[in-house]
Amino acid sequence: MSGHNKWASIKHKKTATDAKKGKIFTKIIREIVVATKENGAQVENNARLRKAIEDAKEANMPQDNIKKAIQRGTGEIPGAVYEEIIYEGYGPTGVALIIEVTTDNKNRTASDIRKMLSSHNGNLGEVGCVGWMFERKGYITVKKSAADEEIVMNTVLEAEVEDFKSEADSDAYEIITLPSDLTTIRNVLKEKNIAVESAEVTMVPQTQIALKGDNAKNMLKLMDALEEHDDVKNVYANFDISDEDMEKLNA
Repeated sequence: MSGHNKWASIKHKKTATDAKKGKIFTKIIREIVVATKENGAQVENNARLRKAIEDAKEANMPQDNIKKAIQRGTGEIPGAVYEEIIYEGYGPTGVALIIEVTTDNKNRTASDIRKMLSSHNGNLGEVGCVGWMFERKGYITVKKSAADEEIVMNTVLEAEVEDFKSEADSDAYEIITLPSDLTTIRNVLKEKNIAVESAEVTMVPQTQIALKGDNAKNMLKLMDALEEHDDVKNVYANFDISDEDMEKLNA
């Protein structure tokens, strides 16, 4: 999961800047609208909407914005009609990419994604070209400073998670679950007063491609460009960059 983890850490640092630009609000509002339209406005019966609202609160989104997004999803107030699309393609040196978008204009979005990939030595592929390389999993991180390793490990293993990782060079524990178990495991941790740093359903690559030098730099620039696009909801990739090279690139 190293490719996912490294990009996740970069995204975490970007969050404050994105929020100031309003980008994070735009993405969350779209998620609330789609989640409401898909499964209704009753939070207790709509896990996707519940997660979107939690994300909105963590981003300090005003309650009025959340309410209006739900009303747009139910059709109470007018708004854009969004479509969810998954693009698959390749980055520098054949890195596999899965790009999830929410858009009100699929032709515009497809053109934008294609241009971004092409300008970073990548290309858009056919449906299914890389999807088989990834598995959908629940992914939770807990800061090592939040709790003792044995306590966290015993707590999640008793809850029957798929995997628990505590890498020496990481400042967080990693917990892998079935997507359907994500909310349950997060709540188990909260009940034990163990603070959860992040919790998401993600696509975990089965293998990684090691990148160095210009290839690594171009890959990170591509990921950044994709994440900055208003229509892009999530980006998953199977790249791996050593900690040493990451330090050089972030210097």
